[in-house]
Amino acid sequence: MDVYGTLESVSGNRLEIALDDVLSTQSISRLADNQKPTIKLEIADNRRRSPAQLKKIWALINDLCDYTGDIPDEWEQRFKYMVKLHFGIDSFSLSDCSITIANHMILEILNFLFEEDIPFKSKTWDSIPSDFPKQMLCLKNKRCVICGKPADIAHYTAVGSGRNRNHINHVGMYINTLCRLHHVTQHSMGAEKFTEYYHIKPIKVTEEIAKQLHLGRIDKDD
Repeated sequence: MDVYGTLESVSGNRLEIALDDVLSTQSISRLADNQKPTIKLEIADNRRRSPAQLKKIWALINDLCDYTGDIPDEWEQRFKYMVKLHFGIDSFSLSDCSITIANHMILEILNFLFEEDIPFKSKTWDSIPSDFPKQMLCLKNKRCVICGKPADIAHYTAVGSGRNRNHINHVGMYINTLCRLHHVTQHSMGAEKFTEYYHIKPIKVTEEIAKQLHLGRIDKDD
């Protein structure tokens, strides 16, 4: 059941919401099966996408077309369709879409390039901001979070000697994906200085991430 309204005030973890229509307690009780109902709050992103986001989108599409020889406009339409399909978004225009939708577009393009092993320029990768979900994207596709090249999992805290490396569960561990060069650099600099220098934050492996990425065991040395 979708209910709409406006957020009036926030105090800690408590919200005051004014609904557009009156909601009966009977309807709530029936839907929640007489239990305390759980709700999901979605806040519409009214921020317009930035010129920098649009530049990144077209830089990625142009890198793709340089490789395939296709027409950029055709790929724009394909990726817009993928965003609508995967994120449940209505038709949109890149000229006035929100920041969130533009980020979805960048994510779809990068994911496609990784999955199809299509190269793109280093300067394009470097232009993706650090607050963009680079690390989960790189974990999924085994790409270096620093340069975008093929990578392996690197541990923030090295797996010490004396432990059975074939039976270590990743859940609770902090990891990134790094190419061989940047992995060696991490060991040389030390994990803490490395993450500070490159402005990255290791990802803590949850049960869901471990299952999704098949991280139950370590198959090779860190």
